[in-house]
Order: sequence, then structure tokens, then C-alpha cells
Amino acid sequence: MRIWISAIIVAMSLQPLIARAAAGEHVKYNVAGASYEGYYISPAKNAPLVLLIHDWDGLTDYEVKRASMLAEMGYAVFAADLFGAGVRPTKVEDKRQHTGELYKHRNKMRALMFGALETAANEGANTGNAVAMGYCFGGAAVLELARAGADLKGFATFHGGLKTPDGKNYSQTKGDILVMHGSADTVVTMDQFAALTNQLETAGVKHQMVTYGGAPHAFTVFGSERYREEADRKAWALFTEFLNEKLR
Repeated sequence: MRIWISAIIVAMSLQPLIARAAAGEHVKYNVAGASYEGYYISPAKNAPLVLLIHDWDGLTDYEVKRASMLAEMGYAVFAADLFGAGVRPTKVEDKRQHTGELYKHRNKMRALMFGALETAANEGANTGNAVAMGYCFGGAAVLELARAGADLKGFATFHGGLKTPDGKNYSQTKGDILVMHGSADTVVTMDQFAALTNQLETAGVKHQMVTYGGAPHAFTVFGSERYREEADRKAWALFTEFLNEKLR
């Protein structure tokens, strides 16, 4: 009985430590003199890292939720900020403005993601054992990071932009690419999906291209009209397998 009671006391005393270890925090950092605010969570020292790139509304509770889900699976996550500290657009025209600026200035987009990786490393993240993932705009950004030759083990996009800009290619890509796409997506067409497949095959990049029937653009966004539970569940399961394979 005493041993059993002692075990309970020890377990209770460890609970706050476990909670603190799993708690995330917002991290302010600078890239090229501008201020940004990301989010970092790590369940354990030296845990494999997932770099998470947000959608066109900036780093919101959605990305924090996904980061927490990954942390529960044993991964550290740095959710990058590509818009700037406090910049979280809610109007469509503002979202288009901020994403449009980065689409026009690809070198800036790349610098922001490399800056996020550097910040993650400064926080103690294991950037040598890492995968990048992104949603919608973030998916397009992740593919830009792949084309930039980032030394990561993989790049995954959920209903992301798939079009390759003129003059860009995948000749410098080092990690495998996973694309999860809704075949009912009218924003990013199946023609773009097929074109990317051909480009990756030509470049000799290991890739997996998966479509989900009936799933529209943004099919993983909880609570939205476009959310498709089955497609989201299957895509998350596939991404989990991808992480298990690439991050050891």
C-alpha cells in the first residue's frame, strides 16, 4: 500500500513538469530587420522538428492547434510567421495583399523561412532532423523552400498552391515531397497537380502525390464550410506515416 501511495505522489508531482514540457510559447524574432512572432512547442529535448507554415490569414489558433497535435505525437514544432508580428489579416483583400507580396518576392519568402529555421535552432530545435509542412499558402511556401534547396528530410503540403513560378525548378531539392490535394479543388486545379507530378519526376525528386475525391480547397480547416472530415483524417494519417518514415 505504501509503495502504491508513493507512486501516486510521484506521478502527481511530475504532472506540472510534463505540462510545462508540452506547453508552447510565442517567440519574437527578427529577419532582415523586421519583427516576426512564431510559435514553438517541444515535448522533449532533441525531438524531431516540424517547421509549420501558415495559411493566408497568418499564424492563428489553427496552426497552434496543429502544432499541439504534433507535439502530442513527440515532435517539436516551430510555426513560422511570414507576415510580421501582429499581422493577422481577416479581410480577403488584405490576405491577398500579404500573400501577393511574397509571391512577387520569392527571395524574401525564402529568407523568412530560413530565418524561421534559424530561430527554431536558437530555441533548441533539432533542425538537422526536420520536415516542413504547410497549409494552402503555406503549402506553396513549403514547395518554394524545397526548390530553394533547404536541407530538410521532407516537404509536405495540404491543399497548397502547386504552380511552379517561371524560371524555378526542383533541381536543388534534397528531401522527399508529399502533396495532399482535394480533387474538387477549384482554386488549385488538377492540371497544376499533374504538371507538378511531371516536374518532380523529371527532376528525379522522390514524391508522393495523393488526391481526395470530393475534397475542395482548404478541406482540413476545422469548422469551415469546406472542411471534409474523412479527407482530413486520411491526409493526417498519411502525413503521420511520412513523419515516421523521415524523422527517426
